[in-house]
Amino acid sequence: MKFVAKVLVAGTILASLAGCAKDGELDLSSGVGISVTRTGCPSVAVPDGTGDITLFNTAGSQDANAIELVATITNVRPTCNSTGEKIYSQASFDIQARRNDVRGTKTVTIPYFTTVVQGGSAVVAKRVGQATLQFADGESKASATAQAASYVDGNSARLPAEIVQKITKKRKPGDSDAALDPMADPEVRAAVVRSSFEMLIGFQLTEEQLRYNVTR
Repeated sequence: MKFVAKVLVAGTILASLAGCAKDGELDLSSGVGISVTRTGCPSVAVPDGTGDITLFNTAGSQDANAIELVATITNVRPTCNSTGEKIYSQASFDIQARRNDVRGTKTVTIPYFTTVVQGGSAVVAKRVGQATLQFADGESKASATAQAASYVDGNSARLPAEIVQKITKKRKPGDSDAALDPMADPEVRAAVVRSSFEMLIGFQLTEEQLRYNVTR
């Protein structure tokens, strides 16, 4: 999972301020300020390189002619309940697969992971589940629906009041800090990163499978 860390850090601050149509907009009603609404719900994503898996019919081979089937995670549908002390996040997703040899029925079980990441890099929880695909005789395609879920501590996912005040403070033209971006304050930036969570979903790949996805 190390290869996705840089991607996550780059998107952490934007993701942490997401979730409401007016987040991050200038509020001009009584001076200049930033209107921010945060629910604490983790953003949900499939990390690069983990959204598909290729199985081969010959051990040790990664030749195109040896591909047995390819499966892909798609149509991720997240939901979240942020009203309690523990924030419960859930996501349903589809796994669509295609095989090359359509002779006979075939059952394939594929593992997938659910990982909760805090601050763009710290893994705080991980679970591994399984999805089963059933290919009918003569059919090249199969699909399955799977679910991922996680809990996040509400206090950890919510910004302290003093940080919210710094971000949303009304600044009138002529004020010494009117043109300052509150996100440029290291304390504010660190707090936003620290309170940001992601729920990541992907196939539980071997090192060879991950290398194949990244380098092909």
